[in-house]
Amino acid sequence: MNTRVPKERHRGRVLTVLAATAMLALTGCKGGDLVSYDLPSKSAKYTFETRTDDVKTVWEYTSAKATKNDAPRQSPCVGELVNGDTSACRPEPLIFLRYDFGLDLANTAASGRKHEITVVAYYQERLTTPPKVTSLKAEATFDGGRTWRPAATKAGGTNTYTVTVENPRREQAANGVGLRISAADSQGDTVRQTIPTAYALR
Repeated sequence: MNTRVPKERHRGRVLTVLAATAMLALTGCKGGDLVSYDLPSKSAKYTFETRTDDVKTVWEYTSAKATKNDAPRQSPCVGELVNGDTSACRPEPLIFLRYDFGLDLANTAASGRKHEITVVAYYQERLTTPPKVTSLKAEATFDGGRTWRPAATKAGGTNTYTVTVENPRREQAANGVGLRISAADSQGDTVRQTIPTAYALR
């Protein structure tokens, strides 16, 4: 996922992609520039939103004009591959989230007990100097998103956090447990990901 120096028209400050490209965004665009777009050369804060199935992810990040030094050496820009466009591009500093829900073979967790989830924040591999994630907050819902309650978080290794959810009785979360994760990094970039049903209770 790259920002390219625009030549003519500038896109708006709010970028939205739907399911097809959202899946590419959530995989971190490994192996090539699968999604690219033009942004104004002036430094500004942007909102980028994807929705894959019911999972909604919203990034807010600052982007400025790309330079030749920003372009990854081992992977050319998509414009260069497709139509010979050699203008500078670079990956954007989007925070991605990976989960280990710690579920059983039926993808369920025990009801009425504390349940730990590991969340790892990471960036695109092609980002030259990724920022450091400085905070991660978690919320859980047991009623389909009508109400959210804070879940305890604890920092572990690099960009790794343990989230502890106080699972209620099964009948109190008949449709499962939902999660909302918010993270921020040292450059002020943020991500908020909402998973309406992360897992069911047994």
